[in-house]
Amino acid sequence: MGREGEALRIQDYLPADWPEAILAGRVQTGDGPSPVLVREGRLIDVSLTAPTMADLLARPDAATVEGVDMGPIADMDFRTTWSGGDIELLSPVDLQCIKASGVTFAVSAMERVIEERARGDSTAAEGIRADLGRRIGGDLSAVKPGSEQAQALKAALIADGMWSQYLEVAIGPDAEIFTKAPILSSVGWGAEVGVHPGSAWNNPEPEVVLVCDPSGRTVGASLGNDVNLRDVEGRSALLLGKAKDNNASAAIGPFIRLFDGRFGMDDVRKAEVRLEVIGPDGFVMDGTSNMALISRDPEELVRQAAGANHQYPDGFALYLGTMFAPVDDRGPPGLGFTHKVGDRVRVSSPKLGVLENIVTTSDKAPPWVFGVSALMRNLAQRGLLGASV
Repeated sequence: MGREGEALRIQDYLPADWPEAILAGRVQTGDGPSPVLVREGRLIDVSLTAPTMADLLARPDAATVEGVDMGPIADMDFRTTWSGGDIELLSPVDLQCIKASGVTFAVSAMERVIEERARGDSTAAEGIRADLGRRIGGDLSAVKPGSEQAQALKAALIADGMWSQYLEVAIGPDAEIFTKAPILSSVGWGAEVGVHPGSAWNNPEPEVVLVCDPSGRTVGASLGNDVNLRDVEGRSALLLGKAKDNNASAAIGPFIRLFDGRFGMDDVRKAEVRLEVIGPDGFVMDGTSNMALISRDPEELVRQAAGANHQYPDGFALYLGTMFAPVDDRGPPGLGFTHKVGDRVRVSSPKLGVLENIVTTSDKAPPWVFGVSALMRNLAQRGLLGASV
């Protein structure tokens, strides 16, 4: 991990087999944002052929598109908020809708129920967590959503006065699919991520992010941090927008790994994801989990997000949900985990690389000013509108 003032090697953040992987992303050039491919270890600017990532990933030949060879990626000097450099790596999606799946792991389902019952009060969480564990008396991960077993469990929980809207989407037939952030608002590797300054109980949500083309076909995967305000959502699920969608609260990166003969959906299903938080106060949190624990198959989540009832003409990115719900006490016993400004958050998986960001408050993060109209003006000035062939 590069510390402030230390030399940064981009290859330390790429997939373990990066020379063989085909990666797609965006870099900020002097002219504007440009889609790039990393192929055979070289960075290739493909903006003359595919001016947006939506254009690139809609192409069946996305992995082989030709462009301007910028040189070996290992020789590139990439910039982060904590280190200097010449090249800024942006979020690897642009015109795609940014969607998210909620409550797709048993541990996160339990924690959402705890938030709801605690009404956003972190001091009440520990007691509720213990009580729920005793009363449910089983592992939700063993329950297939929408099954007869799930319906029987639902009936029993209702009879016991324990039913929750979060359990409905955890074990019911319909997944929770929501819009995480507006188009073009996500931040990339090396950027600051924003926590609302009014939140006193919040956490990172490390996730695998699928990226799909306009037909709903999954073309690749990346890593994401779905920054979450536990106290806000705990007060009411109707505050989900305030809890999830704030300036710099959606991070994706460092690149999208395109599906090919070396990497595909089965690799996503088996991916081990690691979360590290290194605080300016000396606090360290380090844990791993596996996508095999997900309660709904990733392809099912994609089908519930898009189809005959909902289309995405520029494609979409889909956070698959988090298997982490940090409960380690950071301060007084029983208060659990919450972010501090300056936290370094690393989300990593061997075949997807490392997404690293530093925490600030949403009002202090760089404001989101480059929207769709700004992108269209930029592409027009560069003569790239209509360039995709």
